[in-house]
Amino acid sequence: MHRAFLLTLATAALAVEPVKYNVQLDVVSDGFDGKFCWFHPRAGAIPGDTPTVVLTMQRWRLAASDVFYPVASQTTRDFGKTWSKNIEHIDTLGRHQLPNGHEEGVCDFTPKWHAKTRTLLGTGHTVYYDEQDKLVKVRPRSSIWSIYDPAKDSWSQWAKLTMPDEPRFNCAGAGSTQRVDLDDGTILLPIYSKEMKESGYFTTVVRCSFDGKELKYLGHGSELGGQRAVAATDATARIPPRGLYEPSLAKLGGKFFLTMRNDEAAYVSVSDDGQKFSEPRKWTFDDGADLGSYNTQAHWLTHSDGLFLTYTRRGANNDHVARHRAPLFLAQIDPERLVVLRATEREIVPNNGAQLGNFAVVDVNERETWVTTSEGMSPGKPQDFGANGRVYAARIQWAKPNAAWNRH
Repeated sequence: MHRAFLLTLATAALAVEPVKYNVQLDVVSDGFDGKFCWFHPRAGAIPGDTPTVVLTMQRWRLAASDVFYPVASQTTRDFGKTWSKNIEHIDTLGRHQLPNGHEEGVCDFTPKWHAKTRTLLGTGHTVYYDEQDKLVKVRPRSSIWSIYDPAKDSWSQWAKLTMPDEPRFNCAGAGSTQRVDLDDGTILLPIYSKEMKESGYFTTVVRCSFDGKELKYLGHGSELGGQRAVAATDATARIPPRGLYEPSLAKLGGKFFLTMRNDEAAYVSVSDDGQKFSEPRKWTFDDGADLGSYNTQAHWLTHSDGLFLTYTRRGANNDHVARHRAPLFLAQIDPERLVVLRATEREIVPNNGAQLGNFAVVDVNERETWVTTSEGMSPGKPQDFGANGRVYAARIQWAKPNAAWNRH
């Protein structure tokens, strides 16, 4: 590599001021019975002098692929010193029996505070199981939503987001996604979708209204990465093998940033309006090397002074972990060049042999942002490396208050 190019990279890297923080790693719970573990731990925070953090997750039956049970939740009102009992919401966030003998449930649920209506709103998507409690492979998918009632410590009956009656939305879900709420209350909800028998998903950002009672579709933006994108005029060509999915959205400095999962690499795209996005490109470090994250989700941490990506990747002494999904890393990005600043990378949850790749981010207040994850106890025997089904809250404690946090 030429010296002049190296100097250019170094100069560009210095243009991004590092945002300082500390990490406090809490274990919310642990224990493994050999059959089930907690999965998809994701939290929402209700603002207050002492915020109420509501942590949702689901039991995962390890003997079968993606078999999840009703969404459960527990709360803390003292920054994680104590937690309430974990309760499964069987009646409202559980499964429905279908006439054909199958069951329809929800999974990949993520709660987030909606400031305009002062409501904790959770989103996710549907999933189907057959009579043997196995995942139905070819199935429709719908985005779903539910509202938390803090007085009753309960969630409303999950409901489906009504989408346009078009084949490309037959399998449209907001599972494991990270949304942005605009000041006027409009919700930008990233989803991924495809026709039932297609193999490649496209990612898009759906504009929704929410009045505190009902989530409604208003429109959607660019369709990125799926089989349909070949014919699209405003989107990238198809990205094999399964397109782009599990998207997460962030907003900083008037721009919107989208990170997306693909089987072979992680992708990023940018937009001025949260609707029309640039051609997706693979995530790299600032030295040009591939990030090494693949076939798993990534999420954003947004501070008013900088944007961060949290992810897993290859090359971290982790070949024994499924899809290299541990440890969990946090790094600042350069929002202009759309690269991860290698010098800022930090391990925030350790590798104990279990996968950590299904996680989420919650802004608790202007001083703390939490990354919640759990030790997925399959495949293999993660317990041989020290895993014990732990549920973690990695508390990112900002040195400077986060002006991007909205407590209203």
